[in-house]
Amino acid sequence: MPVSGPVSGPGISAPAGSRLETGPQGKRPRKVLSSRNIIVYGALGLAAVYYLIPLYVMVVTSLKGMPEIRLGNIFSPPMEITFEPWVKAWAEACTGLNCDGLSRGFWNSVRITVPSVIVSIAIASVNGYALANWRFKGSEIFFTILIVGAFIPYQVMIYPIVIILREMGLYGSLYGLILVHSIFGMPIQTLLFRNYFVSLPEELFKAARIDGAGFWQIYFRIMLPMSLPIFVVSMILQTTGIWNDFLFGVVFTRPDTYPMTVQLNNIVNSVQGVKEYNVNMAATLLTGAVPLIVYFVSGRLFVRGIAAGAVKG
Repeated sequence: MPVSGPVSGPGISAPAGSRLETGPQGKRPRKVLSSRNIIVYGALGLAAVYYLIPLYVMVVTSLKGMPEIRLGNIFSPPMEITFEPWVKAWAEACTGLNCDGLSRGFWNSVRITVPSVIVSIAIASVNGYALANWRFKGSEIFFTILIVGAFIPYQVMIYPIVIILREMGLYGSLYGLILVHSIFGMPIQTLLFRNYFVSLPEELFKAARIDGAGFWQIYFRIMLPMSLPIFVVSMILQTTGIWNDFLFGVVFTRPDTYPMTVQLNNIVNSVQGVKEYNVNMAATLLTGAVPLIVYFVSGRLFVRGIAAGAVKG
């Protein structure tokens, strides 16, 4: 019977360069149940359970009625699902003198977060671009001041800011809180943008300068199109930080302009009437919904931005 192809055996040599001569190629397969994998996946599984159990308790509690909650088994799924706690948390729960739920605070938080994020990122991106590519006199001193400012505790500066906003006529208004968030978010955002722009190829900047492009032309035509990942990173950090803020919200606003986090605190710590744990859990989930949605929608770009130089120096 004829045999096609190279043959190897006793007394027969395989052709030079054949697979039989070179042997198996590529990495050796790893064991699925190796000790390393067991440790890594075990640690990740424990961390996931640690964070998911409280979330599970909150969700199932928010879907139960108070008679079922009083039975005491917080881990059991609801025997009868009800969305009444969610409706009450959104539109009926008392947050002080007002009993219109979290709806007022939600729109206040939106009006605070959107302009604060836009203003702080717009200014910080220009600052980072200037510090990375345009060396001017005192740039290193300015960058050092920004780094120091990023780590100053907020509590140290609350009283001076209250005085400043009062003199400007902005204390207790949403505009005052927007100004505070924009200023306090700028140092760390500038640091992120500066480090990202430093990681971009310097030849692009030099080529644009040779072609006669100026400061704003290079920024808008070259830097911005290449900076989507870091803009997403900054947007996520600013959005979650401002939305979850409680300290500035309770200090620099009044009851009619309280953000959602302050109203949540008022609902949970209310001492009037029966303690409704299902309403408290629903209110907590509603307050945290926006940061969760932002992370889920932009999570992949967030990882790209971090990996592309957001934390490189």
